[in-house]
Amino acid sequence: MDLQDLQTRLNLFLDHAATTFQKVPGSAVLIRYVRSSYQNDPVRSAIELVLVIFFIRYLLSPSYSTSKVNYVKLTEDEIDELVEEWTPEPLVAPLTPLEETSLEKLPILVGPSGPKSKLSTGKTVTNLASYNFYNLNANEQIKEKAIATLRTYGVGPCGPPQFYGTQDVHMKAEADIASYLGTEKCIVYAQAFSAISSVIPAFCKRGDVIVADRAVNYSIRRGLEISRSNIRWYNHNDFEDLEQVMRGVVAEQKKKGKLTRRFIVTEGLFETCGDMNNLPKLVELKEKYKFRIILDETWSFGVLGRTGRGLTEHQNVDPTQIDMIVGSLAGPLCAGGGFCAGDGDVVEHQRIAAAAYTFSAALPAMLAMTASESLNVLQSNPEILAGCRENVRLLRGQLAEGRSEWVVCTSAAENPVQLLVLREEVVRARRLGLEDQERLLQECVDEALANGVLITRLKGMSISTHNSLKDGSWIVQPALKVCVTSGLSKKDIEKAGQTIRHAITKVMTKKGNNKLNLPAA
Repeated sequence: MDLQDLQTRLNLFLDHAATTFQKVPGSAVLIRYVRSSYQNDPVRSAIELVLVIFFIRYLLSPSYSTSKVNYVKLTEDEIDELVEEWTPEPLVAPLTPLEETSLEKLPILVGPSGPKSKLSTGKTVTNLASYNFYNLNANEQIKEKAIATLRTYGVGPCGPPQFYGTQDVHMKAEADIASYLGTEKCIVYAQAFSAISSVIPAFCKRGDVIVADRAVNYSIRRGLEISRSNIRWYNHNDFEDLEQVMRGVVAEQKKKGKLTRRFIVTEGLFETCGDMNNLPKLVELKEKYKFRIILDETWSFGVLGRTGRGLTEHQNVDPTQIDMIVGSLAGPLCAGGGFCAGDGDVVEHQRIAAAAYTFSAALPAMLAMTASESLNVLQSNPEILAGCRENVRLLRGQLAEGRSEWVVCTSAAENPVQLLVLREEVVRARRLGLEDQERLLQECVDEALANGVLITRLKGMSISTHNSLKDGSWIVQPALKVCVTSGLSKKDIEKAGQTIRHAITKVMTKKGNNKLNLPAA
């Protein structure tokens, strides 16, 4: 058989097959579809052919059973034995002796918190353990607005934002905060803690690089862990170290030929130290190495700046140069919840990508209105901020280095939360461990309370890190925490400062404490 005969027979076979196929109902439509599809997009036809072959193969493949036992079957006695041997881990760690003692002595307030608070024992004390810096919870204008909002909207929205939880007071609060800060838009969260821990993973994903200060607070660390990004740490407020880390990140990405998003995460006023960031230098490095800044102003919003707008106002930095400004509506504003301010795209992205916004009930309307009204009060009465800062100055004068040989203040001069840590030479001379320092400081708190001044302490604990946060451990130095308020007179502040100083001296010179952990002669 020559080639011409083979070609003739093949044509006859194809003609016969085509004639037979055309007799099948719907074949004409299928043929037109294939011809049209092939002419318009031959790749599509090839993909469809592969899918058809896969489907046919799947239908013809043998079935398998899922009822086969692929595990070791235990007897009832073995099961009972394993159940008896199993001991569940406790949900929380057991209390230390110091924590048990602190809980037993924990003062209980009766009535609203104010500059002068009444305890359950009937004693009235000077309250320097509250974030009520401007005594706004006693402001009648804010009270009236809050009560009217409560009567109109009820206690809570009972629904998430973007569904039926968003109300006009929420939109007003967002607009007021954005206008106050000088940003394009703002988004309000129901919880202050979860604001920053949701903002970070909303923008930072696996493969992105985050450069963070080692002293950042716990909520930031939660956000870093959730983001699963590559975390690089720099020494606290060390901008030479920061630049070196940023330079290394840029060089590494250039070498690999892979460009990912890069962020700097830090705080305005540091919760664990009380000191202040250098925002102009941070912005300079950001522009130089092409990073984005996520700034947590939880402790500086409503505190720093001439009108309380935060670190940007205090250090004369354009807020639009900061990509994301995160803050709290609790504390100085006496409301609740948190916020994130920035440009429009940054804010709108969070409405669908931030877990704490999408999966939480909206902020109660009363708190949203309280936040708006508190901002209005601060803007129209700047003397309130000036009064608080004057009281901070007076208190620092009572606890200055020349007046106390035992403690030193690590907080910035403008910070109403004054952190007092034991001097390094005292710790070294007495060989005080963290637990020893905590015990001594708790005695100082108790002694100050016995003399009519309520203060608290910063828990001295190590901020441990997840496996994804390598080399980011930070030891929080145990400290006394003294929160200043403008609701007290100058005389009250000076007297409270003297009481705290005398309480520290009494505890540190008490028999037994002055020999704590000293080696034997």
